[in-house]
Amino acid sequence: MEEIIDLELYAKEGKTPPKGKKYRIRVDNQKYVTDKEELTGREILTLAGKVPVERFQLNQKFKGGVVKKIDYDEKVDLTAKGVERFMTVPLDQTEG
Repeated sequence: MEEIIDLELYAKEGKTPPKGKKYRIRVDNQKYVTDKEELTGREILTLAGKVPVERFQLNQKFKGGVVKKIDYDEKVDLTAKGVERFMTVPLDQTEG
């Protein structure tokens, strides 16, 4: 059985995830597995079923509570230290 790296666990333990594995990421309260080391904001939202992606904002939470907004085309390195989880924010469709 292939090892799956739980990013949230690694972040809480202060460890840097190894490369070349499958990664378990948490988006809101659901966990998803990917075999990519890098995902764009759009790919993370799509993986989590948040489509159309333009209706959601993606935020990345790091160990220690720091939150950063992730743009749709921005690449997220899942092997970076401290990547804890992702949160989505529904955007109000008021224009138009």
